[in-house]
Amino acid sequence: MPPIPADKLSDAQKKATAEFVEGRGYDLRGPWVPLLRSPDMLLAAKRMSDYLRFKSPLPERLKEMMILITAREWTQQYVWNSHYPLALKAGLKREIADAIADSRRPAGMAEDEEIAFDLSTEILRLKRVSDPTYERAAAKFGEAAVIDLISIVGYYNLLAIVLNTTRTPLAAGRPEPLKRYPN
Repeated sequence: MPPIPADKLSDAQKKATAEFVEGRGYDLRGPWVPLLRSPDMLLAAKRMSDYLRFKSPLPERLKEMMILITAREWTQQYVWNSHYPLALKAGLKREIADAIADSRRPAGMAEDEEIAFDLSTEILRLKRVSDPTYERAAAKFGEAAVIDLISIVGYYNLLAIVLNTTRTPLAAGRPEPLKRYPN
């Protein structure tokens, strides 16, 4: 779905765009372009994103790792391209990010990374979390943080579905960073 020309925006779309730009300081791009087709959904997604990315007390390194795991699971090129450098900047080791890109369990993870990795991969692949994994996560992070961790996975599932369905491209000339799974 390409951007909607300014002269074709509904009043609700204009209002949502203005609110988004005021809050984020940049124009709509990536998932926000297709989400503008549903202005209320765009604003609801922005509010969730604002909390999960900027207000959740989780360490940035763990938030970004959860985003990368979800992007890898969906082979979501746009999200991976956007968040890989953010993950490294937040302190995630390149070796861990690269193992995630290769769909391997990373070696050398810190305890919190290992727990977050298990939590996210179980929910993504098994569609549930085992009692031992949940208990370990709750003991390490607390229940509120477990909700934040799995909410990041859920939110980035939403974005991956939107981006993959609408075939949102990377910036011109950018190669796809993730290998595609065989069809």
